[in-house]
Amino acid sequence: MGTGSGAGMELGGGQSRQAAHTGEATAVPAQRGGRFDLTAWATAPRPFPGPGIFRLGYRQVDEGRSQDAAVPTKALLLRAAANLVVAWFVFPYVVLLEILVLDWVGLRERLTSESANPTIIALNLIAAAAVIWFFGRLGRWAEVWRRYVLPVLSRTVTQEEPVAAPAGAVGSGPADPWQELRPVAPAAVARLDAEAVGDVDYVRIRQAWDAVLAAPELLPDFTGQVLARGAAACAHPSEARDLPGRTARHDLLVRQVRLGTAQDVVKNPAAHRAAGFALDPATLGTSLLAVGPAGTGKTTALVRPLAEALCLQALAGTACAVVVGAADSDLGPDSWYDVVIAPGDPASPYGLDLYGAARTTDEAAARLADALLPDELVLRAESARTALQQVVGPFHAAHDRYPGVRELRALLAGDEDGWAELAEALRKAGRDTAFAADLQQRARQHGRADDPGMLLADRLALLDRPVFADCFAGAPGARPAFAMRALDHPLRVRVKLPERSHPEAARMLSRLVVGQFLQAAAVREERTLFAGLVVDDASAAVDQHAVRGLQRIRGLNAGVVLVLRTLVDLPEALRAPLFGAVGCRMAFPGIAPWDGRLFSEAWGTHLVTETAVTHTPDTSGGLVRKSARGLRKALSGTAAQTQSVTTRDVERHRWSPSDLAHALPTGHAVISLSTVQGEQVPPLLVDLRS
Repeated sequence: MGTGSGAGMELGGGQSRQAAHTGEATAVPAQRGGRFDLTAWATAPRPFPGPGIFRLGYRQVDEGRSQDAAVPTKALLLRAAANLVVAWFVFPYVVLLEILVLDWVGLRERLTSESANPTIIALNLIAAAAVIWFFGRLGRWAEVWRRYVLPVLSRTVTQEEPVAAPAGAVGSGPADPWQELRPVAPAAVARLDAEAVGDVDYVRIRQAWDAVLAAPELLPDFTGQVLARGAAACAHPSEARDLPGRTARHDLLVRQVRLGTAQDVVKNPAAHRAAGFALDPATLGTSLLAVGPAGTGKTTALVRPLAEALCLQALAGTACAVVVGAADSDLGPDSWYDVVIAPGDPASPYGLDLYGAARTTDEAAARLADALLPDELVLRAESARTALQQVVGPFHAAHDRYPGVRELRALLAGDEDGWAELAEALRKAGRDTAFAADLQQRARQHGRADDPGMLLADRLALLDRPVFADCFAGAPGARPAFAMRALDHPLRVRVKLPERSHPEAARMLSRLVVGQFLQAAAVREERTLFAGLVVDDASAAVDQHAVRGLQRIRGLNAGVVLVLRTLVDLPEALRAPLFGAVGCRMAFPGIAPWDGRLFSEAWGTHLVTETAVTHTPDTSGGLVRKSARGLRKALSGTAAQTQSVTTRDVERHRWSPSDLAHALPTGHAVISLSTVQGEQVPPLLVDLRS
């Protein structure tokens, strides 16, 4: 079967573990002779135990066995041995009891003949089975067998003759990766068999085949593509078939990226313990909020793998990706992306359309006004939106385009020449009557102390710099501008923010990109592609409109990943609504206790069994006992006490603020998940380094 490039990929599960704890089986043999083994990868078992579990190579865990595995080895073996000894001495008495019962019912003499020996043997076997069953359950012999005997036998059998998993195992795919295509297009499949087919190629071609199944008239075009181009058929517009330097473990067949391993601790659900932890569009579709101080691995352990996963899915034709972060953030090389927008960088080939996601001029002006105003000026947002709409609407009607930064700034500042030119252009276009009220209102407000136009003009001055001269649409000689309405296509977009040289401009652009994405994701017509936005530092990107937008896009096959250093970076009025708007929440080590409090409250409480031991002085008994206790106190220095034990069920936080702030190990995180179908996963302790 065809193989493909990707010798550096690791697509398997993890290392083998004891059966009682195993949530992830030995890595699937996806590499054969240094090349990608398509058959092994495509036909590997992929059961679905629940959200957040890396399905490739996962082995179902018996919850009862997992609970048994919590018993310490010493206690388990001692208990098993003690029950074995007792059973050895009890069995003769059970046989004696059997004889007495037979004698009492008058059957003993009949069964003593030689012809009745099989019956006696059967009765003895039943008695032995009853003893073994009773003391086996008390001594947990089955758990001893599973934990210590069975692994030894399994290793012995494996060394003698490896046992292959049956083709029809639960969760496994067809034995032939091209089983559906082979009867219909044998020549095309023969070409693929001779080609080096990677995981991206396979998923991309399967996507094209699904389109053929929906529209059979496309079959000749599909077959022609495969015959002409082989594994490169139906390629991404960039002609890229893989990402250079990909490091995370991906399973593109189910669109998962593996981020770490859920720890084998009591706080984690049994099905997740020791299993690979993964995210996919089903969970990212509810959006994710991650909080952690600098240096805790947010970028390397979360943001970069997710950006890599979305870019790979875009190459496979199943997603579009927008990744936002500082210019110096390690979010993958530029070769990963189709569009790289770097305002302030002369080498950047693309600019940004400031109005790119809007369907109407009023909507475009409102979103731009929200992005221009900082958090402390949010009370003036409505008047600022109106002022910007009074300028953008007439300009678009007169020139059939949106104004550039310099033109918009001049009009908001009340430039007389600019307003005269705009009025003349409207008269020539025959639209002067329709926008007369807007022009008059803007003229009345200009020069007043509360004129929002001057405030917007001052904010636009941060973008009207020589270094940004050709970065935005509408300026003379501007670069090709990316418009967020292009989310209908499997694009990979990287926005590099100039946080070091122009920090306030970077904050405005961050708010603008997030707002445009949420607008475009909510109104796009083609929703078969998962639209993913990843923001490395979202402290400036979250406002009231972003929170409402996160709620709107849930269920629209789109999701946002927001990463914060601390929740203090957000206005207090936005923190609780943001927690309610996202379905996945992630806490990294070292977060502040006040940040941990919000996580703790969001994750709620659960019942735990609490044991209280009370010691009280022993005052019981008569003169003899009291004298003996007095002598004991004189000799040992301690008074005799009685002990009472009280057990009760109490509600406790799943993760307390103190645990999140001080008890999380380095390289770990606690994350809760929610899917677009409403499935919930309680907070999991995950090792992001494994």
